[in-house]
Amino acid sequence: MAPPVLLLLLASGAAACPLPCVCQNLSESLSTLCAHRGLLFVPPNVDRRTVELRLADNFIQALGPPDFRNMTGLVDLTLSRNAITRIGARAFGDLESLRSLHLDGNRLVELGAGSLRGPVNLQHLILSGNQLGRISPGAFDDFLDSLEDLDLSYNNLRQVPWAGIGAMPALHTLNLDHNLIDALPPGAFAQLSQLSRLDLTSNRLATLAPDPLFSRGRDAEASPAPLVLSFSGNPLHCNCELLWLRRLARPDDLETCASPPGLAGRYFWAVPEGEFSCEPPLIARHTQRLWVLEGQRATLRCRALGDPVPTMHWVGPDDRLVGNSSRARAFPNGTLEIGVTGSGDAGGYTCIATNPAGEATARVELRVLALPHGGNGSAEGGRPGPSDIAASARTAAEGEGTLESEPAVQVTEVTATSGLVSWGPGRPADPVWMFQIQYNSSEDETLIYRIVPASSHHFLLKHLVPGADYDLCLLALSPAAGPSDLTATRLLGCAHFSTLPAAPLCHALQAHVLGGTLTVAVGGVLVAALLVFTVALLVRGRGAGNGRLPLKLSHVQSQTNGGPSPTPKAHPPRSPPPRPQRSCSLDLGDAGGCYGYARRLGGAWARRSHSVHGGLLGAGCRGVGGSTEQLEESVV
Repeated sequence: MAPPVLLLLLASGAAACPLPCVCQNLSESLSTLCAHRGLLFVPPNVDRRTVELRLADNFIQALGPPDFRNMTGLVDLTLSRNAITRIGARAFGDLESLRSLHLDGNRLVELGAGSLRGPVNLQHLILSGNQLGRISPGAFDDFLDSLEDLDLSYNNLRQVPWAGIGAMPALHTLNLDHNLIDALPPGAFAQLSQLSRLDLTSNRLATLAPDPLFSRGRDAEASPAPLVLSFSGNPLHCNCELLWLRRLARPDDLETCASPPGLAGRYFWAVPEGEFSCEPPLIARHTQRLWVLEGQRATLRCRALGDPVPTMHWVGPDDRLVGNSSRARAFPNGTLEIGVTGSGDAGGYTCIATNPAGEATARVELRVLALPHGGNGSAEGGRPGPSDIAASARTAAEGEGTLESEPAVQVTEVTATSGLVSWGPGRPADPVWMFQIQYNSSEDETLIYRIVPASSHHFLLKHLVPGADYDLCLLALSPAAGPSDLTATRLLGCAHFSTLPAAPLCHALQAHVLGGTLTVAVGGVLVAALLVFTVALLVRGRGAGNGRLPLKLSHVQSQTNGGPSPTPKAHPPRSPPPRPQRSCSLDLGDAGGCYGYARRLGGAWARRSHSVHGGLLGAGCRGVGGSTEQLEESVV
């Protein structure tokens, strides 16, 4: 019977352990080792009694509730160095006994509120080496009281759930190094009495808010758990805000200052306390005076310089601090915006800039120009409300259902840059002091106001943007119920229109091209006429030059100095003269042996002289015997 029992045991063991894994049953704990197995998902046939499950160095991409269902006895789960990008809600919901969860070296980008629900007794959570950019504020809520080690290093975190981390009384180690954290909220670690190691290395912290936690490092006897603090690799701004940290005297750390320029690169603990200084605020520019029409938006600006950057506040005319409300909003950069101004908003406003080195103030005067009030009229028929109605006023008006028989607003005669706004007279019982037109375009969200007298029912809008969509609303301004109330406004209607596109530039281009073509054509005609005229003059001059040579060339004689002319000698046919001789005496005598040659030579010279000098000077030449007609001397 032994062999069948052995086979049965082997078969049951094979079914309990996944094929690519190794299972070890040590005493009462079962370990399933599936590391380096090339797994693409969690094996579905893992023994539910497993206490230790190692799935590191695989290719698992996602986790869901079925993967660890009914594994209530699992204590240690290792999923390091996989390719996990998503953890489904309550994927660890049944792991109530889990103590250690390793998710480092994966590709997690975000942790939702339900991603880590379930392990209520978790003590060690390792999330380093991921790509986390956001962690939901409630992601750690199930194990706030039990967690001892939290590793969020080597991620892309700018913010972490400080409220949750600050509520972990048993936390011993917190690793936040190599992230993008640029600020720590004051008192973030005040309740972490058991914290013994805080690593903030290589973040973007320029300053640290004072916290009693940091003083534990130098007083080990008085502290329940001496703190090991590391914050090197941060761009520390060594000014008076870090003087408290400098006084802790921790010479074992190697932090350096990144600014101001005079302290950049120096060891933080080597800088004397006297050099940790600040600069008091200085208001560089601010609004001096501002005039606005009643009901319009008012924007007061104030800019201040200082080290550290000053905090800006505004005090109203009633000497009360101006905070954010439905009508006013104060921005951190020093801008105060009042959405709907009334007569009670007029007065002097004070801009206050403060930092640890002092404060600076500047006064801004706001004047609200009241709209004209017509006699003892009342607000009957009017509905109080803000006059700063944006482009969405049409939707709001339709929701109120108060337009009943109000006249419609029309925009006609629309061109590329203008449009005519028309509206009816309205109900006679409603007193109207003036109309207000508000419009903006799709090209610019700025709201533009136009005030129109009550007697007018047309208004021509100019300087519009071609090819843009416009939303326009018309309001009737009526008397207020009391002198201190806002001016009552009544929405008459809204309209939507589009301007025509801009005229194409091809017409102007054609005109320029046509003008240039005409200029080139006229210039070409003039140049051609000038060339024809020049050629005609040349031809005529050449003909006149040829007609002035009615001479016959006779014997060619050598030039003499007044002596008797020597008898020409016959030269050998092939013997060249010993040197060139000059010939000038050409007469009209009898035709001799050289007459034909001389005549041809004279004609060639005449044509050459005419082409170079413009004509042949002289009509002929006589012999040496005193003729009055001569030719220019030439060299033959």
